[in-house]
Amino acid sequence: MINKIHELYALEQLADGSTHIHKLHPLAKLLTSAVFIVTVVSFDRYSLGRLIPYIFYPALLMALSETPYSMLFKRFLIALPFCLFAGISNLFFDRTVAFTVGGVAVSYGLVSLITILFKTYLCVMAVLILVSVTPFSALTGEMRRLRIPGIFITMFEMTYRYIGVLLIEAYSMSIAYSLRCPNKRGIEIKDMGSFAGQLLLRSFDRADRVYNAMKCRGYALQNIPRNSRKLMLYDIVFSVVVSLLCVTFRLVDVNSLSSRILERFF
Repeated sequence: MINKIHELYALEQLADGSTHIHKLHPLAKLLTSAVFIVTVVSFDRYSLGRLIPYIFYPALLMALSETPYSMLFKRFLIALPFCLFAGISNLFFDRTVAFTVGGVAVSYGLVSLITILFKTYLCVMAVLILVSVTPFSALTGEMRRLRIPGIFITMFEMTYRYIGVLLIEAYSMSIAYSLRCPNKRGIEIKDMGSFAGQLLLRSFDRADRVYNAMKCRGYALQNIPRNSRKLMLYDIVFSVVVSLLCVTFRLVDVNSLSSRILERFF
């Protein structure tokens, strides 16, 4: 359990790197990630082919930032069941044949399912890369500069910080339970209600103490950091180039255009 808690915040430790991607302004990385996610989500459920060029963003940033792919992919697998259950119904309700491959009919339902999974992969990887190359405090600071409602930023901060608190409390309670009941393999159903209730109360108490400690160290919901550096030329170039590529891929069917060019010359 302790290893799992360390893995939860392992991405934040990667944000202390010294690559060119790490050195980019947090606002530039935040805005480009937002443009990337918005353009990816804007495609309909049958536009699988047009989403393929967007793989450039996570592939390029992981290579330049030296972020381990295995670490990000493990975290993507956590979100996989949710999008899988959301799109698997398309297999049963949308059986119209889209095309055939080697005599095997591929339905629009299968195309939409794969599209949903691929869109989820792109968006989740973009967020994970953003967190792994940008300190968490810098991200929330730039969100406040953009005048995003404070309640959303606070929920984002508290959820991220208190997940570890919840896991630690659950771990200590499970150890106490196993010491009192050494012959049982885990928590029995009859004890699950009281265990969950005690976990909630203990987590609230621990979270309140953590929050009070944060306020004693200068944390304030309405404070906007004043020591953020200015946007440099390379920050602007990075944001403009990536945003233009994302918008271009959204407006222009790159796959059809490239196939036409190849047919003309070959």
